[in-house]
Amino acid sequence: MYLTQGLHRSLQNHPERIATIFGERQQSFRRMADRVARMAGALKRLGVGRGDRVAMLALNSDRYVEYFQAVWWAGAAANPVNTRWSVNEIAYSLKDCGSHVLIVDDQFLPMVDAIREQAPCVRTVIHAGDAPAPQGMPAWEDLISSNKPEPDAMSDGMDLAAVMYTGGTTGFPKGVMLSHDNFWISSIARMAEMGGQPGCVSLIATPLFHVGGAGRLAGQSISGNTIVILPSFTPESVLQAVEQHGITDLMLVPTMLQMLLDHPQFERSKMATVRRISYGASPIPLPLLERTLDLFPGVEFASAFGMTETAASVCGNPPANHGPEARKSGLVRSVGRAGFACEIKVVDAENRELPRGTVGEIIIRGGCVMLGYWNKPEETAAALRDGWLHSGDGGYIDDDGHLYIVDRIKDMIVTGGENVYSAEVENVLARHPAVSVCAVIGIPSQQWGEAVHAVVVLKPGMQAGEDELRMHCRSWLAGYKSPKSIEFRDAMPLSAAGKVVKTRLREPYWRGMASNVN
Repeated sequence: MYLTQGLHRSLQNHPERIATIFGERQQSFRRMADRVARMAGALKRLGVGRGDRVAMLALNSDRYVEYFQAVWWAGAAANPVNTRWSVNEIAYSLKDCGSHVLIVDDQFLPMVDAIREQAPCVRTVIHAGDAPAPQGMPAWEDLISSNKPEPDAMSDGMDLAAVMYTGGTTGFPKGVMLSHDNFWISSIARMAEMGGQPGCVSLIATPLFHVGGAGRLAGQSISGNTIVILPSFTPESVLQAVEQHGITDLMLVPTMLQMLLDHPQFERSKMATVRRISYGASPIPLPLLERTLDLFPGVEFASAFGMTETAASVCGNPPANHGPEARKSGLVRSVGRAGFACEIKVVDAENRELPRGTVGEIIIRGGCVMLGYWNKPEETAAALRDGWLHSGDGGYIDDDGHLYIVDRIKDMIVTGGENVYSAEVENVLARHPAVSVCAVIGIPSQQWGEAVHAVVVLKPGMQAGEDELRMHCRSWLAGYKSPKSIEFRDAMPLSAAGKVVKTRLREPYWRGMASNVN
């Protein structure tokens, strides 16, 4: 299957149904299909060919939805850019996968010159904002109005649909290659298990550069439902959108859910139309889950567990596991059973499947698993072994097949739903002339789930303060990756092999907690 198929189906079955709502703009599936076909024609006339990567650096919008569809309509692959990255990180990703076309909105126009200087592979920049386009920069609306509709390339299921960058354990982001089949299979499997919910009105508040947002968009495109898009998450905008548009379906990261419930304007009555709430991207604290369930009796809750490497979720804990009995038994803490389109096992270091209830590494096999990492054969071979994706996450499966996440095998920190790999931050810290040795760990945070914390040993006779090191990191990294706190030590705890023992660094912060994720 191909990811524009849902648009063709909607055009045939309900062309006048509202496809997208963004601010004051609404458009039907008929109008969106015409705009998508015209933008695909514009991209082809700009030299975009089958399999080429087209990047977008922008906040969520209806044009972002058109971007995905137009790129796929043209037979190319999307390269959505993390809006929280620094220029260095953005330029690296563009150069790495060879994106020749970059689309930006008003928010990121000031970064264009610096990006082009560091990423000369970018030949064309398209302005997709509401302000006037800079001189010499083609405007999104002008390209649509001046080009004829292009026939759909109707990609093959194994064709590359997107290169989505995730943090790199080697210190550089990795481009996860996802096919049309990957997104399709993941979406269809989730709908088959959780219900397709025709006629719902779904809110997209999570960033579309993230697999959670892109995966949800793919699913809603297949089902042909109306989506309401927010530029970014704020509690006020969610509450307003629910009231104004009768939102029935929400998908929120736990930190978003926390901020929504804590907001002074929150009133349960303002969310009367909500019928389903999904949560995922990071583990949800049990007190927050209990509070949410109590506030929304009668609403269906479901969790999702997955990775960028699996085109979003591979399993989910369904509404049936959020009732009173499941809360008493602890089943509500599960992330569910393996989805319809994949297999999940828990294995030891020698890849032997472990007995039920024994903690090990979670591995996944199925049609949702990525093609590999862009231009990184060694990392691909390490992650994909004998047909199984090694997640790096630790967990166990109970006697009834329910999966529980208990720890993180790889040194990854999940802060506010974003993945941060310690090696990437450590490599930047180590660039500072005063830093001798450093280690980065995740520590519990009430606001973000986990916070990035650095432990630093300075070189003899050198000085550097916490503010100086944080500013150094911010010049190279996105704000969410930079340490929220730094402690200085005279020496690091080392193993016999000379490696920093991070478990000893983490222990004081996680002491007394049931698991080492928050």
